[in-house]
Amino acid sequence: MSGTGEIRLGADIGGTFTDIALDLRGAIHSTKVLTNYAAPEQAILDGIGIVLEEAGIGWGEIDIVIHGTTLATNALIERRGARTALVTTEGFRDVIEMRTENRFEQYDLNIRLPEPLIPREDRFPVKGRIGAGGEELQPLDEAALEALAERIAAEGFGAVAIGFIHSYMNPAHEERAREILAARLDIPISISSEVSPQMREFERFNTVCANAYVRPQMADYLGRLQVRLKEMGADCPVFMIHSGGGLISVETASAFPVRLVESGPAGGAIFAADIAARFGLRKVLSYDMGGTTAKICLIEEFQPQTARSFEVARTYRFCKGSGMPISIPVIEMIEIGAGGGSLAWVDAMGRIQTGPESAGSEPGPACYQRGGTRPAITDADLVLGKLDPENFAGGKILLSVDEASAAIAREVGERLGLDGVAAAFGIVEVVDENMANAARVHAVENGKNVSDNVMIAFGGAAPLHAARLCEKLGIDRCLVPQGAGVGSAIGFLKAPFGYEALASQIAALSAFDAGAVNAMLDGLRETAEGFVRMGTTGEIRREVTAFMRYRGQGWEIPVPLPDRAFAADDRAMIETAFKERYARFFGRAVEGPEIEFVTWSVKAQDIRPAPARVALDADGEAKPAGAARAVFDPASGRALETAIVAREALAPRARVAGPAVIVERETATVVTSPFDAVIQPEGSILLVRKGA
Repeated sequence: MSGTGEIRLGADIGGTFTDIALDLRGAIHSTKVLTNYAAPEQAILDGIGIVLEEAGIGWGEIDIVIHGTTLATNALIERRGARTALVTTEGFRDVIEMRTENRFEQYDLNIRLPEPLIPREDRFPVKGRIGAGGEELQPLDEAALEALAERIAAEGFGAVAIGFIHSYMNPAHEERAREILAARLDIPISISSEVSPQMREFERFNTVCANAYVRPQMADYLGRLQVRLKEMGADCPVFMIHSGGGLISVETASAFPVRLVESGPAGGAIFAADIAARFGLRKVLSYDMGGTTAKICLIEEFQPQTARSFEVARTYRFCKGSGMPISIPVIEMIEIGAGGGSLAWVDAMGRIQTGPESAGSEPGPACYQRGGTRPAITDADLVLGKLDPENFAGGKILLSVDEASAAIAREVGERLGLDGVAAAFGIVEVVDENMANAARVHAVENGKNVSDNVMIAFGGAAPLHAARLCEKLGIDRCLVPQGAGVGSAIGFLKAPFGYEALASQIAALSAFDAGAVNAMLDGLRETAEGFVRMGTTGEIRREVTAFMRYRGQGWEIPVPLPDRAFAADDRAMIETAFKERYARFFGRAVEGPEIEFVTWSVKAQDIRPAPARVALDADGEAKPAGAARAVFDPASGRALETAIVAREALAPRARVAGPAVIVERETATVVTSPFDAVIQPEGSILLVRKGA
């Protein structure tokens, strides 16, 4: 599967489960274990021990460990980072609190904004000013910085973030400030010109604050993980997957942990893109539902859509601007609190609500019998018959139908006058509709028709809900790949070594200076390739993108450009490329206004072998049903006698008529009555709508 002969291991820490996938020269061995909040590395070690025993190899035979984690995300959401000092330009102390002054919910008189990561008393302005063109307007007050260093040391701060105005044009003041503070402090210092060298001070300042805030915790965790692996005999390199979908070294991840905020979901998008390429599917909706969240991503031409910023900890569901902006390259997706552990409740208006609060792994849903008393999505799925209480997570967790039923009756059924099954169906229907709405919003925001896509469903909970989601979205085909329960961890094994370097340089296209642009791009190429070379000696592919706009516009669009030295007469080629992209986004280009560059990007990554193509088979041959149990079918609104089939018992081209449940160790695929399931040549399950 890796195509290198290496023995590669992927480890994904989620909010509920830690997934492990081992690629033993093409054979995948995987497992799920509950996440250990107190010592996350212990869950990884426990999971590795299980897959190594199954594969029959020792710790010392692992060639590479690839890791992704939600720890940085959780630290930001739960505000469990270090006490951080923000050193900023005089007059800009309150930028991270004033935000952009955009009212994302215009008619809400009690609008709630996310609290800034760093309170006002921990933000320290200093004199010194860089102009918009990169020139020094006022020298840096070095004496004030020396005095500030003493104060930071005396007050016990754990990290420092430095964000000066226009430092993306000239980082000299930030670099000098770090030098002065580092001479007197023994704590990590992050500067915005390295973490996020892009214009827009609110986003840039917030990103460097987030990086500094989680840096001590992540550095400590990654250090412990490396030590424990070596103690177990795995003396191999460890790489992290970053939010843009590439691999970086542990050292880079420790210095820039904010790049890990979406690392787990990025692995899932890579997994789905690989499946899309394998089957030649050019329009795909990736659906990843785990224990805590659900992630939806559009994939076109076998590549996930990317962006230069995203939000975490939104205070309003689906509402752009209501979260904490992180300005880094990222795979673009929408994420909602709708996982198997998401808790169900009834609001003041008598409506069933789900999430974003999750039972996690401690205590977990009520059916886990670990002390949880509130109903979660998993409890509802169990009551509806979708899950086998004796064979959940490979039999490692014994589920209690009685505990699940009692929790649902107490928190939902009694309040609404519903019996247990009706209340459970209400919970599941609400979460499915929330996910469908998220998919619709994401598609519309990108100018797409969601029903044109093939869904690829993975994560422990997604196959349980995928068919119903397809019903709601008008999607006729859905693939559930092999290893779907640990899809993100398998995606890690397929990720390239990659890095994207950015620089903001606002300049008019009419004044295009080829020499200056070439010099800047050479620096970006050197930076990007330097990070990639820390993990590979193979051939590297580069992509150059200019983010451009009409002068006066608030935002820019990405314009791919050739990876070569530019000449003065390339101005016409760049103008044509911009107008073509603009017309693709907005229907037509505009004649007359000045065009300008805002930011340049160079993405470098090593070249991975393309997956072997497989033809999609939507026909198959009918397979007689075996065992059966009653499972609630949402299409008919009642429990139906449903075939229960083991996935490993199904040969290629076998067709299973819905309703059915196809069970495997790490998940189960629910085939609702409007669908049939056809086993593909390489083992994936294709859900295809009857008569489509």
